[in-house]
Amino acid sequence: MDRLIAVPRVGRIYLAGPMTGIEDFNYPAFHAEAGRLRDLGYHVENPADHGMIDGFEWADYLRLDMQKLITCEAIALLPGWDKSKGARLEYHVASELGMQVFTASQITEPARSAA
Repeated sequence: MDRLIAVPRVGRIYLAGPMTGIEDFNYPAFHAEAGRLRDLGYHVENPADHGMIDGFEWADYLRLDMQKLITCEAIALLPGWDKSKGARLEYHVASELGMQVFTASQITEPARSAA
């Protein structure tokens, strides 16, 4: 995973990374990366977009985020994803579903349309 690439014909990218135990749940990093990828023309499913939901526990967020993940063709991993229980589960599901897997920093070229 060290080539710099454009994600070929991907309609949706799910952004995964650590949240639990990080100041502001790492939302600033999620929002910055989602903005960068959107500026490149990608549709990004950002789990930080829903923010905190009253009454939700960790498993509730995972269920909600898995629903978004399975609508995507690729997953982009933020730094520290491998130390996050949730992001590791998202990575595993994405891999098992045959999605393209990238570190977010690999994606440097504009999106290409599905021609």
